[in-house]
Amino acid sequence: MTQNYLLRTNSNRRRIKRSNSLRSNSSDDDRDDRGWTNLHVGARKGDLKEVKRLLDEGMDANVAALGPKSHGLTPLHLAAKGGHIKVMDELLERGANIDARTKGACGCKYQNHSPSSSQHNCKRHSLSFSNNSHIGTPLHTAAKERNRRAIRFLIENGAFLPDNIEDTRFNPPVHYCPGLEWAYEELKRVQQESSSNSSSGEGSDSF
Repeated sequence: MTQNYLLRTNSNRRRIKRSNSLRSNSSDDDRDDRGWTNLHVGARKGDLKEVKRLLDEGMDANVAALGPKSHGLTPLHLAAKGGHIKVMDELLERGANIDARTKGACGCKYQNHSPSSSQHNCKRHSLSFSNNSHIGTPLHTAAKERNRRAIRFLIENGAFLPDNIEDTRFNPPVHYCPGLEWAYEELKRVQQESSSNSSSGEGSDSF
């Protein structure tokens, strides 16, 4: 069994479990002045016990922060920001979307904007990817914080990256996410290991 297969298996298992996390709970309505739920707060602090408790009570692992300055952050974004690996793993096990996208200040998903150099435009606004409102996926969050452990964890668990690091339809500029180069290094390593494992398996089957 190759590592690539294992990654897909883990991803599929977590995707199936996502349906179990979509139950409504009154605690979703308990938010602070940032629009964060208690699950966001627990994830940001790296409080695994609190995160498990809230998820056990039925909170949605993909609950988005509300408010004009929150940009739809999920608990996984905040766990990635702090490099809280155990919390990230728990959230993924409970169905968190590893590629969840934040919203820009205009309320549009920036991946739908038409790229022009480092700019992403919508009908109402012209927004630069260098703006702090454009955090992107949890992987982009970890890259912005230069958190190598979090980057490695997310890549190994199947976080998406386009082939080209300069693909601004998905990635922010490298100067905004300095750890993005590390992410591509990790992606290359995982692909090489997967290819090596696959070649070894084919060789053993020939006997």
